[in-house]
Amino acid sequence: MAAGLRRRLLRAGGWRVAKRLIKPIPVVGTVMVIGLAGHEIRKKGWLRGAVHVGLDATPVVGTAKGLLELFTGDLIPDKGPEKLVRQKQLPSK
Repeated sequence: MAAGLRRRLLRAGGWRVAKRLIKPIPVVGTVMVIGLAGHEIRKKGWLRGAVHVGLDATPVVGTAKGLLELFTGDLIPDKGPEKLVRQKQLPSK
């Protein structure tokens, strides 16, 4: 079981690194950002997510932001954990 867990962690970490390296490439990065827009908006909220996707999809700005985020981490923070928990606990109709 430890080997399976380690393999999953390596895959997840590898995907994160690959995503950060691919984003700065102008055309490929823009296509990837648009494809992952829904995930980013859900993770960051409507306004922050839309700003994040908009900046990343803009060719020169997105490249600069992507390169900066390689060294500093995310410029636009995700939602707090309390907001994510509240969304999961909303009753369905």
